[in-house]
Amino acid sequence: MQTEQISGKRQIKHVAIAGNIGAGKTTLSELLARRFGWDVHYESTDNNPYLADFYMEMKRWSFNLQVFFLSSRYQQVLQIQAGNRTVIQDRTIYEDAHIFAPNLADMGLMERRDFDNYLTLFDCMVSQINAPDLLIYLRASIPTLVEHIQSRGRDYEGSISLDYLKRLNERYDEWIAGYKHGRLLVINVDNLDFQNNPEDFAKVLEMVQAELHGLF
Repeated sequence: MQTEQISGKRQIKHVAIAGNIGAGKTTLSELLARRFGWDVHYESTDNNPYLADFYMEMKRWSFNLQVFFLSSRYQQVLQIQAGNRTVIQDRTIYEDAHIFAPNLADMGLMERRDFDNYLTLFDCMVSQINAPDLLIYLRASIPTLVEHIQSRGRDYEGSISLDYLKRLNERYDEWIAGYKHGRLLVINVDNLDFQNNPEDFAKVLEMVQAELHGLF
């Protein structure tokens, strides 16, 4: 039964998954979409014109990359809000502004004036959209992230450093600790293989269903 079609209960339109690079966002998005009959909005990586260049020369391409992601996710949210389907989104617009952009600025990989310009644009965008009905945060340790990144074998991710992942993880934990926009589910994925182990996916599914039930 699709959650958005349950009679007499309000429609859940937007579920989003947050997490560091390699946490399992796309995999879980697809599994939950199949289970509930949802649509999936993916992070724009394959058609991203800046991603490969960014990993080779971060300071040169950081602002371009972040603006592309911000624009892409803003358009996704507008489509979700205007549609009549339940959508699960692979990464949120908040992660751009609270995790990736400030991390690049603090590392000296984005000019401060570019970062300030970026934040002004972000604030304008989020003032016009609603937060997800449910945010699912996949918390993963560095070894888990590295294992996942290596297993998928994307060439442009080969240059990601452990320090970069560590900095992102610290920002994620700080952001999640103060998240007040809506309902939140935190899942520690270090000891879960929901892609290959049906029992692990069943555990995750049970947690998600409990949160969805609380939204009605």
